Amino acid sequence: MSAKIRLYVDHPLGPAQSVPLSRDQSHYLFGVMRQDMGASVALFNGRDGEWVATVTKANKKNGELFCDRQTKPLQMPPDLWLLFAPIKKARTDFIVEKAAEMGASRIVPVSTEFTNSERIRQDRLQAHAVEAAEQCGGTYVPEVTELQKLGTLLDTWPDDRKLVFCDENAVGLPDKLPNSQAEKWAILIGPEGGFSMAERDRLRGLPYVTTLSLGPRILRADTAAVAALTVWQSTLGDWA
Repeated sequence: MSAKIRLYVDHPLGPAQSVPLSRDQSHYLFGVMRQDMGASVALFNGRDGEWVATVTKANKKNGELFCDRQTKPLQMPPDLWLLFAPIKKARTDFIVEKAAEMGASRIVPVSTEFTNSERIRQDRLQAHAVEAAEQCGGTYVPEVTELQKLGTLLDTWPDDRKLVFCDENAVGLPDKLPNSQAEKWAILIGPEGGFSMAERDRLRGLPYVTTLSLGPRILRADTAAVAALTVWQSTLGDWA
């Protein structure tokens, strides 16, 4: 029997493994979705692939399932980080959701000189990443980090990771990524007000940075994130 509902669980998955559900998951499965004993549910945990499990305890407070068989192996995304400056709540949620769907392995909110929002709810954004993975069939959930200052992040940047700097002032520059054997990458999307001159000068002077134009029009931050992920994935990622 195929499973129409997918859940992310923080529990080992394997043959004959019992999996307890959290209170919220139990309420969702048995209160909202009206599932009952014997129902099939697809489970994944970001480590053990996807498994079809059978409901063995249909309690709205503490349900339980039993793993039957693996239906997908773990499918890891490319080693790609998305760095973005938080914007309005709904549009920040959109960026996180689309980054999870499109194969970012880590999502890093950054504070720049012109960032409009200086506070985020990391736990809420992580929940959005989980929901996106549940809905799009992914077996891996990217980590959403706490908000970090861009300057501090660049001070400790790893030597082996390339950074794509999406600069709204780069209209007219090459809009293609260079051929590269590098396996570790990151994409940086700025805030609605763009990058400051000091930030732009620093980024362009770093040896691991590639400046990328996203076309002849300036895009909104949420649109730019999707466009940049598409360009990278279709050129250097697992869409190529």
